[in-house]
Amino acid sequence: MQFLFPAFLFSLLALAVPIIIHLFYFRKFKKVYFTNVKFLKELKKETSSRQRLRNLLVLLMRCLAIAALVFAFAQPFIPKNTTVKQGLKAISIFVDNSYSMSSLSKDITLVEKAKQRAREIINAYTDNDKFQILTNDFEGKHQRLISKEDALNMLDEIRVSPGVKELSNVLKRQQQILNTSDLNYKVAYLISDFQKNISDLSAYKDTLIEVNLIPLQSVEEKNIAIDSCWFEVPVQMANQVNPLVVRVHNYGKEKAENVKLSLTHNGQEKPVGNLTIGAGAIVTDTINMSIDQVGWHEAIIKITDYPVQFDDQYYFTFNVAKQIDVLCINEDNSNRYLDAVFKGINYFKLTNISSKNIDYSKLPAYKLIICNGLRTISSGLAQEFSQYMKAGGNVLIFPSDQADLGSYKNYLNALGANEYQAFQKTEKSVGKMNFDDFVFKDVYINPKANLKLPTTTGSYSINEFSGKSMERLLSYRDGSTYLAKYKIEKGNQYICMAPLDDKYNDLVRSAEIFVPMVYKMAISTSKAGKLAYTLGKDDYIEADVSLDDVPDKVYKLQKGKEEIIPEQKTIGAKLILGINNLVAESGFYKMYDNKNEIVNEFAFNFNRKESDLTCLTPSDLKEKLNHNMNLLNENVEANFTSIIGERDKGIILWKWFVVLALIFLALESLIIRFWKV
Repeated sequence: MQFLFPAFLFSLLALAVPIIIHLFYFRKFKKVYFTNVKFLKELKKETSSRQRLRNLLVLLMRCLAIAALVFAFAQPFIPKNTTVKQGLKAISIFVDNSYSMSSLSKDITLVEKAKQRAREIINAYTDNDKFQILTNDFEGKHQRLISKEDALNMLDEIRVSPGVKELSNVLKRQQQILNTSDLNYKVAYLISDFQKNISDLSAYKDTLIEVNLIPLQSVEEKNIAIDSCWFEVPVQMANQVNPLVVRVHNYGKEKAENVKLSLTHNGQEKPVGNLTIGAGAIVTDTINMSIDQVGWHEAIIKITDYPVQFDDQYYFTFNVAKQIDVLCINEDNSNRYLDAVFKGINYFKLTNISSKNIDYSKLPAYKLIICNGLRTISSGLAQEFSQYMKAGGNVLIFPSDQADLGSYKNYLNALGANEYQAFQKTEKSVGKMNFDDFVFKDVYINPKANLKLPTTTGSYSINEFSGKSMERLLSYRDGSTYLAKYKIEKGNQYICMAPLDDKYNDLVRSAEIFVPMVYKMAISTSKAGKLAYTLGKDDYIEADVSLDDVPDKVYKLQKGKEEIIPEQKTIGAKLILGINNLVAESGFYKMYDNKNEIVNEFAFNFNRKESDLTCLTPSDLKEKLNHNMNLLNENVEANFTSIIGERDKGIILWKWFVVLALIFLALESLIIRFWKV
C-alpha cells in the first residue's frame, strides 16, 4: 500500500491526545454507606476490572477512528501496473458529435452516451484540474482550458453536427492546447464510434501525451446514402432532355429492396423508380430531366431510408445559359458553311473576327474558339489559348494550306501535342470514327450506318510519337489521323489535319458529321460549375460572376433569413469565396450582389464520410495503438469515474478508511451508552 499524500501520516501523533486524556483521567468517587461491609472488597475488585476494560475499549475505538481519518487524508492506494500520476492535471476530452453518433446504443444515442462518459471522466479528477472539451466543430470556445464546472456545463451544449474530422487532426488539436499548459500531467481522451474512414490513428506520432481511446458501438450498422449526382453532358440546354446520373450506396450488410428514388425540380416532386441494392453495393440510375427554361435551377434527389437520414437527399444547382457563344478567328473571310451551321439553332451564337482584331480579354466568354485558316499562331495568342483551355475552354484548329509550321510547332509543343509535318496534296478518305469519345458518343442511333465520311485532297500529317497523349476522333483509311483531341487540364485542344476550305476538305458538305461535331465540341467543356459542395470540406468555392467590378462589390449568401458575408478573393479571372465553416446547414444558398440581385446559386450537402457506419472493433483499435495510447474498452454499465481513478492512482482506499472511522466512532458511542459499570 502507498500514499498519495504521505505527509499527512505525521498527523498520527494526534493519537497521543486520547491516550494522555485516558492516563490522566481522574474520576471523583462518591461515598456509599453500607450497613454490612462483608462483601465490599470483592465488589470493588469486580467493578474496577470492568471499568478498566470499558475504558480501554473506548480508548481503542478513539485511536482507531483518529488513525482511520489520518489514513483517509493521506489517500492510500494499492498501485497497479500504471504509473501513479501526482499533481495537477490538464485533460482534453474529444466528444465525437458527427452524424454517425446519432445511431442508437440500446436506449440512447451514441452522442448522449459519449457525453455521459465525458462527465464520468471529468468527475474522476479534482476541482483544481483544467479541462478542454473538443468536438468536430472546432469552435473557438473549445480551444482553451477551462475549469471543471465549466467543462461539465459545456457538455450539455453538445449537439449532433455535420462536421467531421479525421482523428489525427483531432489529436493534433488536443496536443496544441495541452502543450500551452504548464501543469504536471497531460492526458487526452477520444470518445467516438471510431469509423474506419476517419480513424487514421497511425498518422499521429506524438508520444509525450497519454491518449485514451473509448469506443462506443451502435446496435446496428445499416445505411443507404445518395453519394453524388452528375449530368452526362457538361452543359445543360433548355428544351432538351438532360440525362442526370445518380449514385446510391448501400453501406449495410443486407440487401435493400424497394428503395424509392424521387426528384424534386421546380418545386414539384415526382417519383423516379424503386432501386434494389445489394449488401455493400453501389448502383447508378439515370434520370432524364426536361428543362424548359433558362437561368438557375434548384433540384433535390431523395431516397427513403431509416434510421440514418442525413444523407437521404442530395441538393444540387445548375445554370442553363440563354445561349452558347462560339468564336471563329478567321485569317481571311469567314466560312459560309460554318455560319450556316450555327444559324440553324438559336441556342448557339457564332461571332466571326479577324486574326488582326483579337480582344484577348473576351476569350473566356466563349465555350468554343475555332481557328479558321490561320497562317501563324503568335506567342501571345498561344499563351492566351493555353490559359483559356486550362480554365475549361475548347479550341478547334483548321490550319491554312500555307501555315507557318514553325509557329504551329512552338504552340503545339508547348501543349504537349504532336506537331504538323509538311502539307501534301494527296487524296485521302476518312474511314473510322471514335464513337467512345464525347464528341461522337450517342449522336447516332445506329453507329454502323453508312455515314458519308469526309475526304481530303490536301492535308498535313503529324509525327505521332507514342509519348503524346493524343486521342483520335477521325482517322484515315491508312490509319493516320484526320482529327485529334488533346486534354489540356479542364479544356480540350482539337486539331484537324486539313483546312476547312472545301477546295481541300469536304467536311463541311458532310452535315451528319460536321454539324454534331461542332455542337458537341462547344458543350464538351468541363468548365461547368460544380453541382454541389460539401459542408466542412469545401472551404472555398468558385463563383461565376462578371469580374469587371468585383473589387467594388460585396457579395452575400442567403438561405431564408440567414445571411452570410463570405471572404472574397480575386485570383486571375476567378472570384473565390471563402466560407470556412460559415455554412452549417445543407440546402440552397443564393448569392446576391450590392444591388440585391441573384448572380449565383450554390447547393451544400452533408459530408458523406459519415454515411459509412463501419467502425473499428476493439481488436482493430488495439492493432492501431501507438506508444502511449490506451484502450478503455469497458462495458456499457461501467462507471468511468472509478475506472480512471484506479488507473491514475491504483485501487483507492481512502473511502474505506472514512467508513472505518465512522464505524469506530459508532462503536465508541455504543460502548459508552450501553456498557454500564
